[in-house]
Amino acid sequence: MNDHPGKAIADRLVEACTARSARIGVIGLGYVGLPLAVACARVGYPTIGFDIDPDKPRRLNAGESYIDTVPSDALRPLVEAGTFLATDDFTQLEGCDVIVICVPTPLSRHREPDLSYVEATARTIADNLQRGQLVVLESTSYPGTTREVVVPVLERTGLLSGRDFLAGFSPEREDHGNADYSTATIPKVVAGDGPEASRAIRAFYDAVMERTVVVSSPDVAEAVKITENVFRAVNIALVNELKTVYHEMGIDVWEVIEAASTKPFGYMPFWPGPGLGGHCIPIDPFYLTWKAREHEIATRFIELAGEINVSMPRYVVRRLEEELNGRFAKPLNGARILLLGVAYKRNVGDDRESPAYRLIELIEARGAKAGYHDPHVPEIKPSREHAALAGRRSVELSPTEIAGYDAVLVVTDHADVDYAAVVANAKMVVDTRNACAAFGADNVVKA
Repeated sequence: MNDHPGKAIADRLVEACTARSARIGVIGLGYVGLPLAVACARVGYPTIGFDIDPDKPRRLNAGESYIDTVPSDALRPLVEAGTFLATDDFTQLEGCDVIVICVPTPLSRHREPDLSYVEATARTIADNLQRGQLVVLESTSYPGTTREVVVPVLERTGLLSGRDFLAGFSPEREDHGNADYSTATIPKVVAGDGPEASRAIRAFYDAVMERTVVVSSPDVAEAVKITENVFRAVNIALVNELKTVYHEMGIDVWEVIEAASTKPFGYMPFWPGPGLGGHCIPIDPFYLTWKAREHEIATRFIELAGEINVSMPRYVVRRLEEELNGRFAKPLNGARILLLGVAYKRNVGDDRESPAYRLIELIEARGAKAGYHDPHVPEIKPSREHAALAGRRSVELSPTEIAGYDAVLVVTDHADVDYAAVVANAKMVVDTRNACAAFGADNVVKA
């Protein structure tokens, strides 16, 4: 006897997932969605990737990847075997057993959650929703998003969560550029909207991931991802503040952290930088602070960390000005500055929320000229936040080019940069990543 209305749906989905016959649809073929879709196809799931940008399906169906964590050589066999297909035709969602939402969750200009992509995607799914489907949100958001935003949109069809379809949340945990972990090897936190949904969502991810961790509700799963990123944001803010304090004391914060890291318990190293970048850490804490206000709770600690991290580009530019004035009696106005790296982290081409772009804007607002070199970002792509920078291209890192600038500002410490040549040819290097410390050169200063 079916005691639970969703039991029959869960039973069918569990069986299909175990047999790898469930048809998977992944919406949003960016840095999260594409690796997930490829991981699903690799274990045998027939997988369709959906994106509103028609150029992405065209390139993917030709076996061409545009994301460095998904090599074209890994994608092409899946396309040729018919295991993976990309499309901008969302009516094909009707044929999917599992639909996963991997779309952006940015902040508005007032640093409030912008769930427009999630809401629009939920409406698109609702237009094609079928009985018996499982819908999973992976986009990072505040606790309650699955229950309060996604499920109500889907239920406007007249179908009910837990009775006619199943829903759940599983936070993405991608770490681009981390060679030790991939999509499939990072433990996967999952939760369904009800016990049958949890059973189905676990069966889906069990086939793809080395380990799944089931928690009691989508709210908890959403809180897990927010907590992970708040933890990093707060600790990075702490070392960024320590950097400014220790600089005034004549103490090298990188040497301090390196020595503190020798303690085998009670300490975990975090490193300062020019500001936060990426799709998670600069954004996700503000989702929690916004939601907390609904409960009349002030998140002072988290908001202070955000203020410190947001202030870092201004601190770096101030240090740059000080060193130009102190060493060369030269103002920033009229100077030529070369930024090394515009990606938000080392050894990847992901430039989302990169502090480099804010640095360029601040430098040029003071009358200087800024160029950049980044082997992973040959050209700055259009963005809503920094539209005026679109189209700028990476310059060659030759001795003559380096010597033509008044200062080189190390923003991202890519491994494939010849720092010895930079130090040897630059008038001055302002290093925000401690990338040039080994050279012990007089023309290198830290910021």
